[in-house]
Amino acid sequence: MAEAITEMERAFAVLARGAVELPQRTQLQVAGELGTSLIMSCYAADPGGTAGEALMVKVASVFPRNLEREIATINGAVLVLDPETGVPEAMMDGGSLTAIRTGAASGLATRLLAPKDARVLAVVGAGGQARSQVAAVCAVRPINEVRVYSRTLERAHEMVEELAGESSASLRVVGSASEAIADADVICTATTSAQPVFKDGDLKANVHLNAVGSYRPDLAEIPVETCGRAFVVVDSLEAAREEAGELIQAVAAGAMTWQGVGAELGDLVLGRAEISQGPGVTLFKSVGLAVQDALAAKAALANARARGLGQQVRWE
Repeated sequence: MAEAITEMERAFAVLARGAVELPQRTQLQVAGELGTSLIMSCYAADPGGTAGEALMVKVASVFPRNLEREIATINGAVLVLDPETGVPEAMMDGGSLTAIRTGAASGLATRLLAPKDARVLAVVGAGGQARSQVAAVCAVRPINEVRVYSRTLERAHEMVEELAGESSASLRVVGSASEAIADADVICTATTSAQPVFKDGDLKANVHLNAVGSYRPDLAEIPVETCGRAFVVVDSLEAAREEAGELIQAVAAGAMTWQGVGAELGDLVLGRAEISQGPGVTLFKSVGLAVQDALAAKAALANARARGLGQQVRWE
């Protein structure tokens, strides 16, 4: 996770410098509201930085009803291409890569925005994304207590049991979102909910939020009131205006304006934007960007080659 957070710092720096080709992703809605398939691509070239070059195409599908089938809700594939020739170099699992890089972006935002002495983490959701959120936040803050809430309590217990041996923090399942976030220093939401998953009045005065679940205008994990009073940081303002449901709804309700968004994450990384000081609510709203996948995939491929992992196939 520490390496992934470093790669996300590079990714957002590259983005902020404008050294990317990053088309807006295509969303394919499957009939019957079964799910959504997302097609994402990126070319990153940053000669003046440390990221090098990366070329990638990803197809990721989000099918919430997969929970009923006891399979992952997010699945997909990442195709890594040689940036000099366009020849495919590797195919890797998109679900795992998406979870890791999404968590790492939250880890980066937490490092930049959360209270330095944050000890209590609340996680709403218990899928693969939620697991990586725990790893990322614990990598950048001295978390000693993690509270997990999910509408499906069985999944919450499975998550806690799975992570118990990987974290030095105390993990426990709670019975409601309000119990999870009470006095929490950092809150991560990783659901596909169409309604806010907690009440604004339940937040403590000084808290950081990472909202990574919603990716369409009709989805929203964070209350309008919270969006309106928080110092809001986005991964990309352009992408947020198209896909960040809670922010879109907050603007429509008059609770905030797009001009009032505090910063893009890359501007914070490069020191181009000032971070809100003093007690208050900070919110990192992520919809996910292909530049994150490109640099994460590049690092994963380098590690696989160095460790002799994966299956070699001939491309003809």
